[in-house]
Amino acid sequence: MANDFTHRAVPALGGKRLHRLGLSPSYGLDEKGCEEALEQLQYVFWNPRAAKFTSPLRAACKRDRERYLIAGGPTLAVFPGQLQRYVDRARKVLGTDYLDVLQLYWVSKMSRLSPAMLDEMVRLRESGAVRALGVSIHDRPRAGRLALDSPLDLLMIRYNAAHPGAEVDIFPHLAKRQPAVVAYTATSWRKLLKARSGWKGPAMTAGDCYRFCLTSQHVDLVLTGPKDVTELRQNLAALEQGPLTAEEQGWMREFGRKVHG
Repeated sequence: MANDFTHRAVPALGGKRLHRLGLSPSYGLDEKGCEEALEQLQYVFWNPRAAKFTSPLRAACKRDRERYLIAGGPTLAVFPGQLQRYVDRARKVLGTDYLDVLQLYWVSKMSRLSPAMLDEMVRLRESGAVRALGVSIHDRPRAGRLALDSPLDLLMIRYNAAHPGAEVDIFPHLAKRQPAVVAYTATSWRKLLKARSGWKGPAMTAGDCYRFCLTSQHVDLVLTGPKDVTELRQNLAALEQGPLTAEEQGWMREFGRKVHG
């Protein structure tokens, strides 16, 4: 039975109750693994270049489109016209009438969040072609400002035991508009999974990393990128342990500081 730690209703994403692990299929999961993941998970961070995932996702959407929330966007977006072209292509490839989240990637590095881009995103949302608007962003102070005042429905941010700065720069600014928060790089690009010289305790597991993120009341979902079905099942099982205890929080934060250096 779904519990309140593994699942959450996210108002900014239509209030749908979602499994709090979101799937990123770009790290080796094969087609069968993707099919199994889609039986459990609903939030999908989709890239049209992940060809082995597109077929299972298209089939899943055909069976029950309303079950899934699909987020995607152009890899490099600097002109408003790119957004309409991307949305049209994504809907055609997936066989769906709408995209759940239109997202700009790595704002200020690979995408331009200009007034014209925001206006076009809003137009697409108002047209019904997309249902929500989001960005991924490493600039935490700017993300905090966007949380306070912008048309964005979702922020995808770096947050993990080695990089907990969102707790200061972003989370205090969420209350006014309550955009959805999706955490990524939960394992700090796997750095948190490796023992460190001079550290006498264990390294974190991937499951520990996801539980760390989701123990924060401010994080709605965290992305997982399993390389195979075994990792997928381990990650799902880890969440069944629930939020971190105070003792677990203590050693993971200490280990995160060690990893960060």
